[in-house]
Amino acid sequence: MKTLSVLGVTGSIGMQTVDVVKNHPDLFRIIGVSAGRNIEKLIEVIETVHPQYVCVMDQKDALQLQHQYPSLTIYYGDEGLIKIATLDEISLVLNAVVGFVGMVPTIEAIKKHKDIALANKETLVVGGHIITRLVKEYGVQLLPVDSEHSAIFQSLNGEKHSQIHKLMITASGGSFRDKTRDELQGVSKKEALCHPNWSMGAKITIDSATMFNKGFEVIEAKWLFDMDYDDIIVYIHPESIIHSMVEYNDTAIIAQLGTPDMRLPIQYALTYPDRFEISNAKHLHLEEIGALHFSKPDLERYRALRLAYEAGRKGGSMPCVLNGANEQAVSLFLNDQIEFLQIEELVESALKDHQWVEDPTIEELLEIDHWAREHVLAQIGGK
Repeated sequence: MKTLSVLGVTGSIGMQTVDVVKNHPDLFRIIGVSAGRNIEKLIEVIETVHPQYVCVMDQKDALQLQHQYPSLTIYYGDEGLIKIATLDEISLVLNAVVGFVGMVPTIEAIKKHKDIALANKETLVVGGHIITRLVKEYGVQLLPVDSEHSAIFQSLNGEKHSQIHKLMITASGGSFRDKTRDELQGVSKKEALCHPNWSMGAKITIDSATMFNKGFEVIEAKWLFDMDYDDIIVYIHPESIIHSMVEYNDTAIIAQLGTPDMRLPIQYALTYPDRFEISNAKHLHLEEIGALHFSKPDLERYRALRLAYEAGRKGGSMPCVLNGANEQAVSLFLNDQIEFLQIEELVESALKDHQWVEDPTIEELLEIDHWAREHVLAQIGGK
């Protein structure tokens, strides 16, 4: 029986984690969960998996839940998130929160010797230099949940790191993959949120449309697999069947294929190195697919991907600026305050104006993240 906390339980990854756990009650037990403000969905989770500890964002919601569930221990806010991530009763934390807020709970969980199943890519994008040091220091496992990194992780099984030639990360291309930059002028939020292959939350769907998401995955892969940026390649693969690949020195390429179902990488992170049946999973029938297509992304068309590579190569505080500025810009777009193409423009402006820090501490990263968000707001007049 593996005991775990799920951070961000009401999101897409969190709810699919609940589904995995529900279908394997002999393997897993969820002890703690955190959610934001979706209390209705959180109550569904509580009634389904019966956790002992719950964290929400706001105190008023915590008080309401405590009245409704007097036997539960209820926390709230950032401190509550850390408590859920460091419970004595758990052995693993599945971090599925969206954004920079996921980094500090991950750090504190590692310090308490908890294994980490990571779906919160911002943790490694912003603080990869810190996280990787701590993972080694405390001897914990860092298991990827993103489908692309899980695919690489699976394709590395039994092989030697010294014999890797390239990592190949696939990208669907997002909701606008068939549009030119000129055609992106004035696209709507509704259009941007229509991902062709995956069902995801709003923020990550927008990141997929800009390709910032793929840029973050490149940075994440650098830290997860200790690779140089020149050896991490992105391919646009519209079918989303090959989730990523590893090329070795002898020219062999090992890939992981499957239908677009996030329960597979979630469950593999929880059961590694074992594999178990996934309830109601759709098997891949290659004869139905017929053909797979690949192309290299144009870094002028997908400027967000270029910015991510540049920020990653510069390192230090630049990925923190990249992430913070993007989070703020995406929020503005989702609130109808800026146009789609302004997301890239605002992030690029923040990167240009930032005073680089070579090896930022956690405290400095918190300050830099705040600066990046304020810079974006200042560029649009503080709307």
